[in-house]
Amino acid sequence: MGDGSVRIRVLCVDDHPVVLKGVAGLVNVQSDMEVVAEATTGREAIAQFRAHRPDITLMDLQMPELGGLDAIVAIRGEFMEARIIVLTTYAGDVQALRAIKAGARAYLLKNALHKELLDTIRAVHAGKKALSQEVSFELAEHATDDSLTPAEVRVLRLIAHGSANKEIASQLSLSEETIKGQVRNILSKLGAKDRTHAAMIGYKRGSIEF
Repeated sequence: MGDGSVRIRVLCVDDHPVVLKGVAGLVNVQSDMEVVAEATTGREAIAQFRAHRPDITLMDLQMPELGGLDAIVAIRGEFMEARIIVLTTYAGDVQALRAIKAGARAYLLKNALHKELLDTIRAVHAGKKALSQEVSFELAEHATDDSLTPAEVRVLRLIAHGSANKEIASQLSLSEETIKGQVRNILSKLGAKDRTHAAMIGYKRGSIEF
């Protein structure tokens, strides 16, 4: 690009200073882009977007106060043209689908930033979409899976917290037989050997969060 070109203005949102510094280091040495603002929570991200109207927003998902998904929904609700790239450590297909449905244009893993970030910023700025290779594999692998219902996700979350069927039934005001049926469905849909395995798969795929 020539010196007269307008730079791509980037907002970086992450609650880890090391990530913010690393992204700024990658972006600011480029001739065609610059970090114009940073935020460490979803609420800050919304305020900084309103103040700077960046061309590209790099959004972490796991943050205090307000998570990245909620921030994406809020920003896109106010600014439909917002171009948001998710940066995360989670390759799970469920998490990726949530982000894409919320309006993210790309989904990148933080361990691939040095290889993929700059090209992805340019591609999304040009109107394209992008997924990390690992995330693409996850989506393809589970494309035909039966997804868990909201009720099953609630049960899986309680399983992950160590609750027995009787406790889950009491908390959800359901019969123990109903919970046993939902647990069977969960194990079948996730291809899990047991409850602990189901919880591990749920975390890995992003069905439930830590």
